[in-house]
Amino acid sequence: MPKKVLIAGFTGAMGQKAVSLVNQLPNFELVAGFAPKAVNEPERYHIPKTAQIFNQLSQIPDHAADIWIDFTTPAAVYDNVYFALTHQIKPIVGTTGLSDDQEATLIELAKKEKLGGLIAPNFGMSAVLLMKFAEEAAKYFPDVEIIEMHHADKKDAPSGTALATAKMIAQNRPEHQTAPDETETLANVRGGDYQGIKIHSVRLPGYIAHEQVLFGGPGEALTIRQDSFDRDSFMSGVKVALEKVDQLTELVIGLENIL
Repeated sequence: MPKKVLIAGFTGAMGQKAVSLVNQLPNFELVAGFAPKAVNEPERYHIPKTAQIFNQLSQIPDHAADIWIDFTTPAAVYDNVYFALTHQIKPIVGTTGLSDDQEATLIELAKKEKLGGLIAPNFGMSAVLLMKFAEEAAKYFPDVEIIEMHHADKKDAPSGTALATAKMIAQNRPEHQTAPDETETLANVRGGDYQGIKIHSVRLPGYIAHEQVLFGGPGEALTIRQDSFDRDSFMSGVKVALEKVDQLTELVIGLENIL
């Protein structure tokens, strides 16, 4: 029997890519879509005519699906994943914006419900590799800044990928003398700060998702960069998550942890 999939945020750009992916996979069946403003016209959204469309969480019945794919908004994702877990649906989450406390709560809830799942700041293989390479480089280059560049419609800043990169670097770099206090003649010009790692967010039309990690050392520098030019690039990671989610016994953070 194919696994039943519900896609939350199925009307959006990433949601529609996920719809196309699930429609192509023989072992998965798209049975439902969830989006507050969706109309009950499956053909408009390229989903099967038999698929149900829900506008509110309260409309979704128990056992509506086996897997919940979430590409919604930072304001909605916590409630969505909480709902999925408490209704025995395994979540695969590409929406960013969850706080550390929210992630911790969801991880504990997943343990209580005895469910596995995945929260991934980025499903692009190039982004996952960038994070891994940056984590390794941090052992040797503790002075680092991050620039992330995304499309103008992105709701949160910094991106989940940039924040995850900063966390991985912070865990792996040695203690070192930070730069002296600076004077900003223009407020916030030095970007956000995560444990001494400056993060700069760019939002412009024409971009999709891009990140640079800049390391500096005495007499040398190292730059690691990844570029996602099309949202299709994220679907390889979603496919991996769909194929492996049944093997997970807990809620995992980061695609790199299931590869």
